[in-house]
Amino acid sequence: MLNVALFGTTAKQWREGNPDKNGNIRDHATLNQLLVLANMESYNAILIEQRKPQPERIQLLNKLAIRQLEAIQEINVNTIKKLEGN
Repeated sequence: MLNVALFGTTAKQWREGNPDKNGNIRDHATLNQLLVLANMESYNAILIEQRKPQPERIQLLNKLAIRQLEAIQEINVNTIKKLEGN
């Protein structure tokens, strides 16, 4: 479920679409994606504790992933600009 929320595909679908790649989808994820995935695992545990149904959890997790990846990208861009200004 977390793979669908973050990558938009299941692990099985990814393997079938990438027969030339070894390992699994997470082995080919970026560092930023892995960071967001770890956060999503914690948030998913909270949502389960709140008894949120799976379809709602997927939507909430997807929104979290998008927000976090955008925030990380913005931090990276701002850091690069700051370094260029020095």
